[in-house]
Amino acid sequence: MIFVTGSTGLVGSHLICQLAKNGKKIKALVRNSEKIRIVQKVFSYYSDQPDELLKNVEWIEGDILNPASYFDALSGVNTVYHCAAMVSFDKKDKEQLLMTNIEGTANVVNVSLENKVKKLCSVSSVAALGGSKNGEIITEDNVWNSSANHSFYAISKFKSEMEVWRGIQEGLDAVIVNPSVILGPGFWNSGSGLIFTRAAKGMSFYTCGSTGFVDVRDVVDLMQRLTESEVVNQRFIITGESVVYKDLFNMISDALGRKRPNIEASRTMLQAARIVDGWLSGLRIKNREITQEVIHSSLSKTDYSNQKIKQLFPVEFIPVKKTILEMAALYKRELTSNE
Repeated sequence: MIFVTGSTGLVGSHLICQLAKNGKKIKALVRNSEKIRIVQKVFSYYSDQPDELLKNVEWIEGDILNPASYFDALSGVNTVYHCAAMVSFDKKDKEQLLMTNIEGTANVVNVSLENKVKKLCSVSSVAALGGSKNGEIITEDNVWNSSANHSFYAISKFKSEMEVWRGIQEGLDAVIVNPSVILGPGFWNSGSGLIFTRAAKGMSFYTCGSTGFVDVRDVVDLMQRLTESEVVNQRFIITGESVVYKDLFNMISDALGRKRPNIEASRTMLQAARIVDGWLSGLRIKNREITQEVIHSSLSKTDYSNQKIKQLFPVEFIPVKKTILEMAALYKRELTSNE
């Protein structure tokens, strides 16, 4: 039996879809049962009979911050996939972010230990690896610099990893995956999916930073392969290729049949936008989107190595362009069906 946290998120929903297609029986933790319809939508992308696949899933209502709500559900569970996490770069979310990602992970680790789970797969992020001082390619051996100016999100993911390593010291077999920016359909108002929503309305600005991107299907496939292997107590970067943001925006705009962005956003322009964004957020007109961390990421060129995972498994990552074309087709299909 398999237990999955974060089951209604991008990674979690795709993971349980793959597991269900492989005939696995799953217990999926969900805070709000209304969000199950998101999972049904994801299943419909990859199966003509999504409702049949969903019969492999037993929904457990609970919250990772309340271990009593799912403790009994882990009885008889051999494998736990911990996908639940909060993503935010807004300072007002600091306390909730740290509590969800650190305390939530500690709870999952503790419950797994107490129920004698055989293996835990925890989804972290490349943010937990820290940055590179001289632009070198970042690997799993990158050393976290505690004196650097990290975002609260990065700190939360680093410290959540520490909880997994603590569990390992206490006898839990585990693997940690560190995905780069994950691309996948269905979540058009958050994460990378939000770029499609904005591109559909027309984007004017681009930045010339770059980072790693990976298809969600590659992420969940490698998560399952790692978890079912004899590999334990290691971390693995999961990334397909490095792409310049300008090129990414152009590919998405082309796939949606929209005009490409044609104005480069300088640091000065982004700082001005940050001030306006903060003002509108303070008036509760919109949620905060442009922070110093977002600006730094938009202008930085960061590259991650996937050699460790490629040396372990034969893997051909799905090209970013192919992922974008497939996502755009699904986005347009949903847009048409909602009209």
